[in-house]
Amino acid sequence: MSELLPLFVNLRGRRVLLVGGGPVALSKLAPLVATGAAVSVVAPQVHADIEAAGVPIARRAFEPADLDGVWLVVAAATPRVNREVAEAAEPRQVFVNAVDDPSNASAFLSGVVRRDGVTIAISTNGDAPGLTSLMREGLDHLLPNELGTWMAEARRQRAIWKRDGVPMAGRRPLLLQALNRLYEASATAELAERAENALEAPFCNATSTAELAAPAGDRFDAPPRGDCAIPASALDSVSGSAPRSGIDRGHVSLVGAGPGDPGLLTRAAAARLRAADLVLYDALIDERVLHFARKAQRFFVGKRAGRHALSQHAIHTVMIRAARRGRRVVRLKGGDPFVFGRGGEEALALQQAGVPFDLVPGVTSAVAGPALAGIPVTHRGVASAFLVVSGHDERVFAESIAALPPNRVTVVVLMGLARRAPLGAALVAAGWEARTPVALVAEASLPQQEVWRGSLGDLAAGRAEIASDGPALFVVGEVAAMALTPGRILSAPVADADSHVAAAAPVRRRS
Repeated sequence: MSELLPLFVNLRGRRVLLVGGGPVALSKLAPLVATGAAVSVVAPQVHADIEAAGVPIARRAFEPADLDGVWLVVAAATPRVNREVAEAAEPRQVFVNAVDDPSNASAFLSGVVRRDGVTIAISTNGDAPGLTSLMREGLDHLLPNELGTWMAEARRQRAIWKRDGVPMAGRRPLLLQALNRLYEASATAELAERAENALEAPFCNATSTAELAAPAGDRFDAPPRGDCAIPASALDSVSGSAPRSGIDRGHVSLVGAGPGDPGLLTRAAAARLRAADLVLYDALIDERVLHFARKAQRFFVGKRAGRHALSQHAIHTVMIRAARRGRRVVRLKGGDPFVFGRGGEEALALQQAGVPFDLVPGVTSAVAGPALAGIPVTHRGVASAFLVVSGHDERVFAESIAALPPNRVTVVVLMGLARRAPLGAALVAAGWEARTPVALVAEASLPQQEVWRGSLGDLAAGRAEIASDGPALFVVGEVAAMALTPGRILSAPVADADSHVAAAAPVRRRS
C-alpha cells in the first residue's frame, strides 16, 4: 500500500452513509454524528441504540443508488456487502471506510485524541486497530493538563503575527518562547504551592526544642526522620538567634555547599540548613549535605540533562514568596554562590524585593578541585596569579584569555568538559605553548574523583579522556604538573553531623 495522506475533513451538513446495523456500526455512529454530518443508515436489521439515535434508517439491503450525493460511506457490514459498497463507490468517487476490512477501504478512520481544541489522530493503515487504540490511550495520558491554555495562547499569538505580518518561518520560535513562558509560570506556581502546602503541614512529633536541635545521628548519612515544618521557637533555638516577630522571621540564605564532599561544608552553612523551613537546591548537591536540613521541605530546582527544573526568574519568585510568608529559605548551591552560581542575580532580586537575606560563602571547586589533585593554583616562582573562567561559551572564553600573557598565569576552566578540545585549541591559538601542562579533575572531593594529566597539545587534540561524566574542571599552567598529594584526601564520611570534620583528615586544634 502506498503512503496514506493524513487528512481532517469538515463533514458538517454533508451526507454520510453508514452501511450496517450491528454493534460495529453502532460504534461508528456517534463519532460521525459528532461531526455534524447528515448521517443516514441502511441495513436490514438495526441495533436498538441506532434506532434511538434519531438518524434516518432504511431497513433493507444496500443499493448502489444509496451513494448518490454522499461524501463518505462507512461500511460496517459483512465482507461481501463491504465489497459491493466499494465497487459502487469507486465510479462515483466516494471514499469508503470499510471497518476492519482494509482490502475494501479507500479511507481509514483513525484513533483520535481530542482535548481542548486539539485533535490527534493515529493510524496503522487499517492493519492493526488494536495497536491504534493502545497508542491513542497512551497519547491521551501523555498530553499535558495545560493543553487548553497552550491552545488559547497559540490562537492569541497567531492573531498578533497576522497583524504584524510575521512570516510563517518566524512564527514557530515565537510560539515556543510564548509556551515556555507559560510553562515556567505554571511550574513556578506549582512549586510555590507545593512548598507552601508542605510548610503548612503539621509539626514534627518532636517532644522538645532540644530534640529538634539534636544531631542527626551517629553517622552523617543517617536518614532524615521525615519532612515537616519546625515550630518558630525551635527554629530560633537551632539557629542560635533570639525570637523575632512578624514578617521579620522570613529570610533567605544563599549558601555554598562546596565542591561535593560534605566534609567541606562550613559550620555556617550547616547551621542555616538545620534552621531552614525550605531548601531549594541545585544539581550536584551531595545527599548527605541535604541531611542537615532534616526538618525542611526540599525541592530540586537545578539542571539535569541540559534542562532546567525551573527558570532563574521562577526561582527568584519562589524564594521571595516563601520569605514573605515568614519562611526561612536556604538557596543551596554547589561550590560558592558567587562563583558562576548566579548568586549575584538572586541577591539582587531579593534586595529589590525588600527580602532580608544573607550569604554563606562556600569552598569553590575552582580552588578546591585542583588542591585535591595536589595542584596549587599559585606557587612561588611558578605562578603568582590565576584566572577562573567559564568554558560553556567558546567566544566568551576566547575574549577572556585574549589579554592574558601566555604561560604566565594559571587558568582554571569550569563547566568546560564537553568543549575541552576547542577550548584547548583556543589557548594554543592565543600563543600558549602546546607543551604547557594540563590537569583535568572530575568529581573533585568525591570517592570517584578522577584526574587526567597531559599537555595543552593533548587537550587540543582531543586526547584528554576520562571515564567520568560528572562535573569536571581543568587547570592549564606550569602548576598543573605538580602532584603534592596522592589525590583526594577526604576519603571517609563525616562521623558527626555537627562536627564537619572528615574522619580521614584529623585537624590539629590550637589549645
